[in-house]
Amino acid sequence: MGLYVFISVLILITCVLIGLIVLVQNSKGGGLASNFASSNQIMGVRKTADFLERATWTLAVVLLFLSLVSVFAIPRNSQEGALKTELSTENAAAPVNAATKAPAQQQPAQEQPKEQAPVK
Repeated sequence: MGLYVFISVLILITCVLIGLIVLVQNSKGGGLASNFASSNQIMGVRKTADFLERATWTLAVVLLFLSLVSVFAIPRNSQEGALKTELSTENAAAPVNAATKAPAQQQPAQEQPKEQAPVK
């Protein structure tokens, strides 16, 4: 269970990072790359765009890998299957008695008509 939660948190972090990097990019040459247009910057416009593109592809591959790994880390509830098997073997082994099938129905007692005393 712990591994599955850990992988799920990593998937969420990866999704947030991909979303932020995609929002920073601009397909028409703007975005974060347009802020570094001056020639004295360490990372030029093209290098920033390359970095953001590589980061996007890397995070996409990481997300795909984590998704595939999470399939194998899903906790399986093996106790439930064992409980069903145990209950079915108990039911098969227990003898079925006619008295235990349905409770006996009680019939109401019939009242005897009362004799009337003679009128004087």
